[in-house]
Amino acid sequence: MSTAPRAIIFDLDGTLLDTLTDLADSGNAALAALGLPPHPEDAYRYFVGLGIEELVRRMLPEHRRDPATTQEAVALTSKEYKRRWKDKTRPYEGIPELLENLRQRGLPVCVLSNKPQVYTDLTVQEFFPGWPFAFVRGARPEVPNKPHPAGALALAKDLNLSPGSVLFVGDTATDMRTAHGAGMLPVGVLWGFRDEAELNDNGALQIIARPAELLALLDSPALLAGLARAAKPGA
Repeated sequence: MSTAPRAIIFDLDGTLLDTLTDLADSGNAALAALGLPPHPEDAYRYFVGLGIEELVRRMLPEHRRDPATTQEAVALTSKEYKRRWKDKTRPYEGIPELLENLRQRGLPVCVLSNKPQVYTDLTVQEFFPGWPFAFVRGARPEVPNKPHPAGALALAKDLNLSPGSVLFVGDTATDMRTAHGAGMLPVGVLWGFRDEAELNDNGALQIIARPAELLALLDSPALLAGLARAAKPGA
């Protein structure tokens, strides 16, 4: 990679947007409809990240994870989320300013989420109106969810960039594994749903605690060069 990245791909939930409460409220409402006990909101930090089917499987008791119950719970959770997807969701502090700075730099910015495409589009339009994202991609039947690298590689192709010139920014093991699988540079964030140990254990090459630190990273050629060297196979 050159000393400066040529694009950034952001995860959405837990990276750009704090969606945890709306997701937890939706999941717990679905559980209540099934006559099942709710979970503490904090538990949903570890349920989310791999798409709605996996979210539902994790929140159901082990003895209720049969196909019929899972399918019903997916439908109920989707229905509940449709009612409340923007009730308590908000951008993390510092994210609007970060995106504005990236816009001023002319750096292409994309979103890659495991949230269904319809809600990926809705949340981006609601909370980042007018922001010139190059591409906004959610979960779609024709593309495997993260951590499979297909979605990230498709974005690099659409941008006409080599994967190694792209920073991939996210808050979970899923994001770090996606970045490595795609040959991109994984940057973990600490303001989201998971902790530093998970990010380190799954290959984050840099971890930041505040959005403004991403700008400091972009402004440090030496640090970026170190990231590029570390990302090379065998490094």
